Amino acid sequence: MTRTANAALAAMTISFGLNFSMGVFFAPTAAAYGVSATALSVAAALSTALTGLVQLRIGALLDRVGARAVLAVGLILTSGSYLVLSVVQQTWEFVAAYMVLGGLGFAASSSLTITTLISRSYGSQAGPKLARASIGINLGQVLVPWAATALFEPVGVRGAYAVLGVAGLVVTLILWFAVPQDRVTGAGPARGESLAGRMRVLVSFGLHAATMYVVVLMLPRHALETGWSVVGAGRLVAVVAISAGLTSALVARLLRTHKPERLLFVLYGLRALALVLAVAVPGPEVLWVVAVLFGAASFPMIPLTMAVMSRGLDPARIGRTLAPAWVTHQLAAAVGLGVAAALHALTDSYRGYFALGVAFSVAAAVLIFRKEKTLVPA
Repeated sequence: MTRTANAALAAMTISFGLNFSMGVFFAPTAAAYGVSATALSVAAALSTALTGLVQLRIGALLDRVGARAVLAVGLILTSGSYLVLSVVQQTWEFVAAYMVLGGLGFAASSSLTITTLISRSYGSQAGPKLARASIGINLGQVLVPWAATALFEPVGVRGAYAVLGVAGLVVTLILWFAVPQDRVTGAGPARGESLAGRMRVLVSFGLHAATMYVVVLMLPRHALETGWSVVGAGRLVAVVAISAGLTSALVARLLRTHKPERLLFVLYGLRALALVLAVAVPGPEVLWVVAVLFGAASFPMIPLTMAVMSRGLDPARIGRTLAPAWVTHQLAAAVGLGVAAALHALTDSYRGYFALGVAFSVAAAVLIFRKEKTLVPA
């Protein structure tokens, strides 16, 4: 059984590492490709929106053909997007490759697929395993930005895209043999179960996404605008990832004795504090503290929320049941990226959206605290 969690960790390292490290590429890509900052922001928003729009289809595929096959296709598309980005020549080609290949690839290889795989393997004990597998998210954020920034000088931006794309395909091939086939009935009810008793958690998940994606993808650019170097901005992303990874490891242990709702409430408070510092404290040095605090309160929320959302669900149709949660998550993230881009165009700063992030975090904490009584007991 440990094999499934370990393979899921490796898969998330590739999927999330390639997806969220695009923020490190934005400034070098704008300089090397002649792609405007606006086009890059639009591409990120469209890719995220597409990821959300196809989640219902991904959920159906997970229940029909299994998480192993869906995961492999997703990783191939995500890695392939980097290879295509290494050779595109025009802005529309860049946007299309990033949006379609990257968006579809991440949709098929991200948390819905991993949650389905682990829930079918571990049942009621899935929570700690999800937290453990999510450490791969943070490993990807450490390793891929580090590799990218190390590759920029010797091989250039295009070369960095190509090397990382090939590496992703190699790991995908290994995982095809390492990931066990999950149990799929191929039949069962045509629809997923109702999430009506989990609506407060669902809304909080959307507020989480609307904050997290903007900060993780745009923090490097914000750092550059406050005087950081490209390499320094990449290291800032690594700090976010390391902090998140350490917190995820701690969360995996705390879930043995604490309800995930209680841990979520604490992390939303920590996130609000991080964003208050980003808005209110002047100077670039504060970004180190922001990165540590926001990292601790960012990706660890995903397995915690999934532990709440997946509690008591039918494993045979868990993909279709949880798909609406990921539609909400990704579309909220896309809207967040679009609003952040608009505010940045008006103010030349992301601080306005960081202030919104404080409000979103407080609202999400209240929703978790006042969650419906109809949630299935732990």
